[in-house]
Amino acid sequence: MRITQGAFSFLPDLSDRQIAAQIDYCLAQGWAVSVEYTDDPHPRNTYWAMWGHPMFDLRDAAGVMGELSECRAVHGGEYIRINAFDSTHGWETVRMSFIVNRPPVEPGFRLVRQEGEGRVVRYTLESYAVARAPEGQRYTA
Repeated sequence: MRITQGAFSFLPDLSDRQIAAQIDYCLAQGWAVSVEYTDDPHPRNTYWAMWGHPMFDLRDAAGVMGELSECRAVHGGEYIRINAFDSTHGWETVRMSFIVNRPPVEPGFRLVRQEGEGRVVRYTLESYAVARAPEGQRYTA
């Protein structure tokens, strides 16, 4: 199963040259860029661990690509994404977010059905990764 979150998620994985081009676009818009990683890409897990600090004063993609390279060296078996933030309104708004690294195997999710009082039925997603191993030990080879 391929996780489809963020921009470009239905396309084949972007090359580093394509990633750099997208980062250059974000920087040209005046957006700050950050690198994040996780081993649990549940759709409601919006707060991934941040790699370093958001990069506000960059002029080209080289700084972000360097941070991405370091993050891949440490967390290469996990999901890594690039976020671009627009702070022109006084708060940070995500303008673009896309996955730039994936684990070799993406186990996906299962749909859990819960029947409640009356005829109420609730559904939720549960990550196979979370059920299989504790946080920090998923997707390791």
